Amino acid sequence: MKLILRSLLKLKRTSKVILAVLLICLAVRLLPYFAPIRAADIAQNQLAMQFSDRNGLPLGTLLTRDQEHTSVVPLNQVSPQFIHAILAAEDGSFYHHGALDMKAVIRASKEAIHAKRIVSGASTITMQLARMLDPVPRSFSGKLSEIWLSWRLAAGMNKDEILSAYINRLPMGGNIYGVEAAAQIYFSIPASELNLAQASLLAAIPNNPTYFNPYEHWERLKQRQKYVLNRMVEEKYISGAIAAPTSSTNATRTHSEKVVFQSRQRGIIAAPHFLFWLANQISPTPLDKGGDQSVIRTTINRSLQQFVEAQVQQVISSLAANNVHDAAALVIDNHTGEVLAYVGSPDYFNEAKLGRNDGVQALRQPGSTLKPFVYELALEKGLIRPNTILADVPARYAIPGAKLYSPTDYTERFLGPVRVRIALANSLNVPAVRVLEKVGVEPFLERLHQLGFEHLNQTPEHYGLGLTLGSGEVSLWELAHAYVTIARLGDATPLVSTFFNSPISNPSYAGSVPKVRPKIPNSTTIWQLITNILSDNHARATAFGVNSVLNLPFPSAVKTGTSSNFRDTWTVGFTTDYTVATWVGNFNGEPMRQVSGVTGAAPLWNRIMLHLHEHQEPAGFPSPEGLVQLPVCAISGLRPTPDCTSVVQEYFYPEDKNNYEGENQFNLPPEYDEWLAKQQQSNFTSTSLRILSPHHDDLFLLYPGEEGKQKLEFKLAGNKSAPVEWWLNGEKLDTNSANSLFWNLRPGKWTLEARSGEMSDKVSFQVELANIKPTRRGFSISNF
Repeated sequence: MKLILRSLLKLKRTSKVILAVLLICLAVRLLPYFAPIRAADIAQNQLAMQFSDRNGLPLGTLLTRDQEHTSVVPLNQVSPQFIHAILAAEDGSFYHHGALDMKAVIRASKEAIHAKRIVSGASTITMQLARMLDPVPRSFSGKLSEIWLSWRLAAGMNKDEILSAYINRLPMGGNIYGVEAAAQIYFSIPASELNLAQASLLAAIPNNPTYFNPYEHWERLKQRQKYVLNRMVEEKYISGAIAAPTSSTNATRTHSEKVVFQSRQRGIIAAPHFLFWLANQISPTPLDKGGDQSVIRTTINRSLQQFVEAQVQQVISSLAANNVHDAAALVIDNHTGEVLAYVGSPDYFNEAKLGRNDGVQALRQPGSTLKPFVYELALEKGLIRPNTILADVPARYAIPGAKLYSPTDYTERFLGPVRVRIALANSLNVPAVRVLEKVGVEPFLERLHQLGFEHLNQTPEHYGLGLTLGSGEVSLWELAHAYVTIARLGDATPLVSTFFNSPISNPSYAGSVPKVRPKIPNSTTIWQLITNILSDNHARATAFGVNSVLNLPFPSAVKTGTSSNFRDTWTVGFTTDYTVATWVGNFNGEPMRQVSGVTGAAPLWNRIMLHLHEHQEPAGFPSPEGLVQLPVCAISGLRPTPDCTSVVQEYFYPEDKNNYEGENQFNLPPEYDEWLAKQQQSNFTSTSLRILSPHHDDLFLLYPGEEGKQKLEFKLAGNKSAPVEWWLNGEKLDTNSANSLFWNLRPGKWTLEARSGEMSDKVSFQVELANIKPTRRGFSISNF
C-alpha cells in the first residue's frame, strides 16, 4: 500500500488529472449498480390493452408487443384473500425481514446439509421480483447477482411497493402475467373480487405455472392449493388445517369448493383490425404516473360491427366465382365523426388468405371516387356552372415524355354533349378530365390535401390529369373522411375512435385524422349541389339503370369507383346521418372477373345502409340554397323546344336565367366533329337506334325469393316516333312500350335486340342466381 501511495505521489500533475478522470468515469459507470431502485424505475409501460364498445360491451384484449397478457392493478384493488394467500405460499414473514430472510437461509442450509440435496428454498418475494426483472442463470454468481439486485430494490422501495410490483408480474400460466390478468381471464372478474377459493388457486400457480396449469393438471393444482391453504392457517389468515375429508374447517370447505376456470377464448371478440390500428395510436399511462387501467372505451357499436363483419364475409362468398377474395368497410356517424364499424378483411385470423391486411388503411387506387371533389372545386372557382354542357367526346392530351393520353369510359362509348349532372352521376371519364384541365392538377391536389388525403404526396406532374380518375393511391379511411365532409356540407371534422375517459397519453379523442386541416371554403350551396347530383337516381340511369343496387328506399348520395384492370372496386355514400365506405378487391393485386364498383362494393354498401336505417329513415337532403330550377331538354341542356323528346329539371344560378331565356338553338362546337362523324359512320344519328340499358356484357344477380320482383329496364335512345320491336333470344316480346319496357329477371344468357325498319341494335347480358337473400330488397346489379 505504501508503495502504491509513493507511486501516486511521484506522478506528474497531468498524470494525476488523467487518473482522477478515469476514476470518476469508473465510478459513474458503476454507479447504476449501486444506486437504489425505485418504483418508478421498474414501472410497467408495455401493458395489455382492454377495449370496449361505446356501450361498455367488451371488444377484446390485445397483448403487449412481446405477446404477454399483462394487466397492472394497484395493491389496494387486489382482494385481501389473494394477498394473504400469496404471502403465505411464497414468503410468510415478508413484512418482517429485509431483502433476505436470514432465518430461512439458515434453515434451508441445514436441511440441505442433512439431506445432501436442496429440500426447501429461501427466496424472498424481493428476491423473486429481482429474478423477474433480471433473469440470471441458477449458478453461484447468478445467485449473488440476484441478492445484490434485491438489496437495491429494498433500499429504494417500501414493502407495499415491492409487493405491488411482484403481484403484477407473477407468472400465471401461458402468457398471462399478474393477478389482474389472471382473474379476468380465468374467472372474468377483477382481482378485487377474488374469493378465498379462487385466490388460493391463483396463488398456487406461480410456483410452477406449467406444472400447475389449471386446464391440463387440475389435480396437481388442487394439491398445491391444499398447501397454500394450510400455510394460510399457519399464518393465522384462516382457521383450521385440512386434516380429513370430513373436516369442517374454513380451509377444508374452501378446498372442496367448486371453482370453474373459464375456457381460454381468443382475446378479440370483434373489430380486430380496428383494435390493432387503435393500439398504435394510443398508449396506456403507467400507474405511477397517474394512469387508469380502466377499459379503453371506443366509439365502435359492437352489434353493428358484428353485422358488418358478417356481411363482408357473405358478399365475398357470393363473389368467389369472380375471383374476389377480400373486402373492407367503414361506418361513420356524420354528426360526430365517430367510427361505428371498422372491418379490415373478411377474416383477420386467416393468415393463409392475408387476413391480417387492413383494407381500411391500405393504399389502393380509388377509381372514380375522387370525381365529386374536382367538380366541386370547379364550381367553387366558377370554371363551370350547374347548367354547363361538357363534351364527352374523344380527347387526346400531350403528356411530356409519354404517349398521348386518351381517356375513355368503361363502356368505351361517348355520349357527346352532357350536362354536369349527367357527367358526374354517370361517372364519365372524359368530362371529368376536361374539368380537371380547367381547374389544374396542382390546385386539385391541394384541395385533396385539405380533405385529408395525406398519402397523395407526390408532385402534381406525377399524377397528371389522371388524378381525377384514380391515378394516385388513397385509403378507405381517407375516402370516408372526405365523404363525411360532403355530408357535412364542407364542414370538415376528424374521424373519432375513442372517448375522452380512456387511459390514453393524449387527453383527447384518439385515432382522429392527424394535423389541423385548413378550413375548406364555405361553399354550402355547391356542396348541396354535389350531394343533389350524387343522390339523383334518374341522372345516373344511363350507366347504372333506375333500379340498381345504388337506389335505396330513402334519400342517399353515393359514388362508385373501379381501378384499372378491375383490381379495386369502391362504393362510398352517405345519408344525412351516416357515411358508409366499402372496398372489394384482392390484397394480392389480382384482377377480378366481371366485377366493378356497382357489382363489387355496392351490394355491401347497400346492405349496411339498409341495416342502419331499418327502424328509422333519414331526413332528406336540403335543396341547393339560392339556386333556381328550370326545365331543360335532357339532351341539349337548353330551354325545351317542341322537338325535345325528354324534359328534365336542372338547377341554375339566378344570374344565368336571362341566358336560359334567350338560348333556344343548340349548336355543337368543332370539338364534337370527330364524335359526330363516328355517330354517322355507325348509323347512330339522331334517328338511329341505340340500347342504353342494359349494357353489353352486363351481369345481374337474381336473389332467392325475389323472382318476379326484380325488374330490368330495356331502354332505347333515338327513333322516338317509329315503331320498335324488342327481341330477346330470338323471341319477339309482346309490348306496347316502344322505347322503354321492364322485364322480370330470369337466369340465363340473353341477347337483346331492338329493331325499327332497317335499323337495329343488339347487346348481350347475363342473369345469375345469387347465393343469399338481401336484407330488405332485391339487388339489381349492373357491371359498372
